[in-house]
Amino acid sequence: MRFGALRRKVGGISERMLAQTLNDLEGDGLVNRFAHEVVPPHVEYSLTPLGVAAASKVRDLAEWIETSLPEIGKAWDERGKRG
Repeated sequence: MRFGALRRKVGGISERMLAQTLNDLEGDGLVNRFAHEVVPPHVEYSLTPLGVAAASKVRDLAEWIETSLPEIGKAWDERGKRG
């Protein structure tokens, strides 16, 4: 995926922060960066196999949180009642 497409998909992130995050993820071995030697510059990013595995785990956690929100909210309500 190209940088601009990633920025639109993520939304609410500055170019600087996205670039820094992608650089960090590349350094951690989660993202591949491929720079095409053309003018204007064309850079694409993709997940490495390790990144695909991590994304799967994050997706599982996000789905669990989404289905558990009523129970989580109830716990927060009970906590507020206890003071």
